[in-house]
Amino acid sequence: MSVILRDVWSTLVPGRDEKHGPLPPLLIGLTVLTGLVDAFSYLVLGHVFVANMTGNVVFMAFAVLGAPGFSVAASATALGAFVVGALAGGRLAHQVRRHRGKLLYAALGVEAVLVLVAYAIAQLVDSPSSGGARYVLIVLLGLALGVQNAAVRALAVPDLTTTVLTLTITGMAADSRPAGGSGGKIGRRSLSAVSMFLGALIGAATVLHADDALPLLIGGLLLVLSFLAAFSLPHAREAWVGED
Repeated sequence: MSVILRDVWSTLVPGRDEKHGPLPPLLIGLTVLTGLVDAFSYLVLGHVFVANMTGNVVFMAFAVLGAPGFSVAASATALGAFVVGALAGGRLAHQVRRHRGKLLYAALGVEAVLVLVAYAIAQLVDSPSSGGARYVLIVLLGLALGVQNAAVRALAVPDLTTTVLTLTITGMAADSRPAGGSGGKIGRRSLSAVSMFLGALIGAATVLHADDALPLLIGGLLLVLSFLAAFSLPHAREAWVGED
């Protein structure tokens, strides 16, 4: 247990010799964000994800066969927006590929703007779950999470993908001592899964018991705080930034 707790602590409070510098705790924040926005998109926008593209591919198959509650158009819109966001995030990553601090800082800023604009729209319209507003929200959030995924992919911090838990959970089991592995990184991997769970839990609770748009406000504020916390990253010169 002490090994797990040390792993969790080193992820949340990285030391000076941390290989990835201050990136891990910021990526944990983005993992919480994923739970928040997917709770909003699934519960408010109707059986569509803006971060989990595997789910959207499956949902499209359900919709093609006429399963109630699923929409080819909504899932396809989310996929398209996500791809465009990933394209933009990829261009950004290639432009600043020698400095991971600049990449994360820029991605956080773009994502914060998109999520907060989505929140404002969700508050202004009568029904964010229907009509054109639904698709505008799907596009804004899909773009934001596409940028996030492209940036996180380029940052390449192991076990902190922020949106995909399948390989993380597989690693927890496959690398465990009962499986013959070393049991390493179980703390970080567990923290990633718990972070997404908490984000989804908070998002669902606010949708079901408070205000539909509240997950987006919480997520937007989380991004703003992360952006402010990352203010010095573009100027960092330590080895973790990845410069030659």
